[in-house]
Amino acid sequence: MGVGSSSMVELGNNDYLQRLVGKEPISDNDPFWNQLLSFSLPTPLSTAEARQLEEATKPICKSLVENNPQTGNFCALIRVFLRRAGELKTSTQCENNVFVWQSYNALFIIRCLCKHFIEIMSEEKVLKHFTVTAAQKKAPGNSSNESSAPLAETLIISIIQLLLQIPVVNFTYLLHLEAINTLLVLLSVQMFVARAAYKSVLHDYLAEGKCAKAAPLLVRQLLYNFTTQEMCPASFDRAEGGSLLYGIASGVASGIWTILTLGIGGGGHSEDGIANTPALANQSLLLLLVLANHCGNDKDTRNPYREALVSFVNIPETSSEAQIDASFNIKFSSLYNAICGQLNNDSTILLLYILLHRNSHFKTFVLSRLNIEALVLPILQTLYHVADRSSHHIYMALIIILILSEDDAFSKSVHEIMLKTVPWYTERVLHKISLGGLLILVVIRTIQFNITRMRDKYLHTNCLAALANMSAHFHSLHQYVAQRIISLFELLCKKHSKFLELVTSPDPTVKHAQDYTQDLAILEEVIRMVLEIINSCLTSSLQHNPHLVYALLHKRHLFEQFRTHHTFQDIIQNVDTVITYFNSKMEQCPVRPSEPHEVLEVIEQGARQWPRDRLKKFPELRFKYVEEEQPEEFFIPYVWSLVFQKSRLHWDPNSVQLFVPEA
Repeated sequence: MGVGSSSMVELGNNDYLQRLVGKEPISDNDPFWNQLLSFSLPTPLSTAEARQLEEATKPICKSLVENNPQTGNFCALIRVFLRRAGELKTSTQCENNVFVWQSYNALFIIRCLCKHFIEIMSEEKVLKHFTVTAAQKKAPGNSSNESSAPLAETLIISIIQLLLQIPVVNFTYLLHLEAINTLLVLLSVQMFVARAAYKSVLHDYLAEGKCAKAAPLLVRQLLYNFTTQEMCPASFDRAEGGSLLYGIASGVASGIWTILTLGIGGGGHSEDGIANTPALANQSLLLLLVLANHCGNDKDTRNPYREALVSFVNIPETSSEAQIDASFNIKFSSLYNAICGQLNNDSTILLLYILLHRNSHFKTFVLSRLNIEALVLPILQTLYHVADRSSHHIYMALIIILILSEDDAFSKSVHEIMLKTVPWYTERVLHKISLGGLLILVVIRTIQFNITRMRDKYLHTNCLAALANMSAHFHSLHQYVAQRIISLFELLCKKHSKFLELVTSPDPTVKHAQDYTQDLAILEEVIRMVLEIINSCLTSSLQHNPHLVYALLHKRHLFEQFRTHHTFQDIIQNVDTVITYFNSKMEQCPVRPSEPHEVLEVIEQGARQWPRDRLKKFPELRFKYVEEEQPEEFFIPYVWSLVFQKSRLHWDPNSVQLFVPEA
């Protein structure tokens, strides 16, 4: 290893690694550590190469597992890092780049070894490797461990202090990246147990004591890393040998051993689905989500990271009351812009959900934006490509739309924002459509996809709840939007007729009628909801939606089958009243209109004469998102599945128990 360069296949025979994992204890003051930490190895450029590196080092890791209880060399390595970490602030001020580089290497080795431990053994056994102290296994020249805290906790505290005290500059970028990766690995014990609510000692270290006191500062730093979207400095270039050249230390070694490149010098690898997300921003966001969503066995135990995330305020915040309750402040406009730029990433969608649902300050800020389309359009684009997204991603995007729709000002403003064109909407060329109209189109399309593919009742419920909240504010609906609303109703009518036939079928080979009866009841709830949405629009703004009236007249036969149905009878009366009124206006014309523009002209004239009290009043449609009981059962596996997919760390899918890894 040392100052030379090794290939992956040579790692198993590397003298320095063999000594580290061997049977002889090494003092933490031994010159060996300087030699070990001044190394160069080929840099994996993909998940496959990262896996190859892990396979090459697996015999070494196994040797350490076997020998560390006798040598304590793993603990010695941690103490070496802790001493260096204590001097990092001074070294960065003096721009001692080689010292920073060696600290990075030490942390990287610790992270790789911890990852191996965690994937093959229980947390209890992992922690035992942190407790083989110099006092227990004395090696000549070992320094005493002055801290009374467990070594694992001291390591975590040191990493957090590193993130808070060391500025992110060119030569510390990779150090920050590795610090966050190490915390992710230590917390990944959660991924290898089947329970979402898991009592973890390593998590407890972060949730209590010094770490808990630093929680607001750490959350702010992670948010800042995400907000700034700092790219890896240009000084990290590709060397001819295929490894990453750390320019500042190139006189010492030709590269850095790293298990992942995380898009160094650019965005990332397309295989990860996060090609436009800078490395530090991506990892910071994942760690923030892990910290904020963790839940132990005791649900009442406070989570200081969640508390910090849901209570920070804007800069400047003039309200003294808000300042008193605030965990910290951050520039909302920068955070908003960063979120809008990364909404193709489901990690960002999840962050936005947490902030809108839990942080009232940020929610108020978002709803006051004049450029709300910057937020809404990427979410709609995600929903439009529903077939290519995970069900969790779609579900969270819809929840965000539902939360936004709870605000009347939002529901009005989206119909005032006109879009010249929507290039990603490929089913039809859309010109001069409102943002609200596009939202309706995409949500209806999601419902139709769900009917034919996913058949998720909760997805229907959230889609329809969002449309219902907005229905009283539908304004100047585009012709195509009005058609799609009625087309959705037509699709549901056809399914209703089909279910009725199956329920009453005498054929003994048909599935039990009781099963279809339950499906029919659910379908009728959906049909009722769609009728209520149409009715709400007609009651509140008929005169502003002539295209919807036109679509009703064109498909008026659809409503006939429900006139005497007990579930729909009351709501159908209003629709019938509208159809009858405008149909009579057509008949009053000397020549009944036949061309669409002629029919529309009669509708517009009739709408101006429409008596507003003609329709029966129904309760205003109001739906509010409420988180399910035991939300951790959904969110913790989801967050760790994102870490599995997007951290660009290689995880053993056969060891994961918290969720089923995607192929």
